[in-house]
Amino acid sequence: MGSKNKLKRFRENDTFANVVQPTREEVFSGFSYKGKWNEFFKNENPIVLELGCGKGEYTLALAEKNPTKNFIGIDIKGARFWRGAKTALEENQTNVGFLRTQIELIDLCFDKHEIDEIWITFPDPQIKYTRTKHRLTNQTFLKKYHTILKPNGIIHLKTDSEFMHGYTLGLLHGESHEILYAHHDVYKNDQHAPKEVIGTQTFYESQYLETGKAITYIKFRLNY
Repeated sequence: MGSKNKLKRFRENDTFANVVQPTREEVFSGFSYKGKWNEFFKNENPIVLELGCGKGEYTLALAEKNPTKNFIGIDIKGARFWRGAKTALEENQTNVGFLRTQIELIDLCFDKHEIDEIWITFPDPQIKYTRTKHRLTNQTFLKKYHTILKPNGIIHLKTDSEFMHGYTLGLLHGESHEILYAHHDVYKNDQHAPKEVIGTQTFYESQYLETGKAITYIKFRLNY
């Protein structure tokens, strides 16, 4: 994507009522929506996050299937989720929002116990040891998620990376967290897999499946 097109999308995002793009300074100095996301959606429905939402297609699909929940797609690349935000407005999906920020700052953007569920869909597995701190299921991130999740809040990890799946399972077992469901090839276990997992696919997930690549999934609760 050319730089001019990116800038155009950034400017258009600023005009979208369903997009929030705070500066880093705004996040650190007291983010206006922290603890007040129900005011953003104008209802008291449960709030679900998708981390690293990309174009927002999974966020939109989940929101369409769950109209009594609010969904927020989070990504630092606003030019990507521009498509999802625009589609949500065009289709009048009022239970969808997008937040442009770094996931490392998630505990500054949401209040304690403000979130009901978190989806982590096809994250970069950050395989190199030196990149461990960037894995979205490392201990530091899990503690941030625990802070903003309601008691008994659920986290979903869906990935094509066997490494990410195994790393996360090992960490969860090692810290005695509650694993509600886990499978290394969820479409081969589709009779028992949660419907929202096999019934919703991203563009790239469909491509992975066409090539025979396994899609892994873990559903868990944190017990800190």
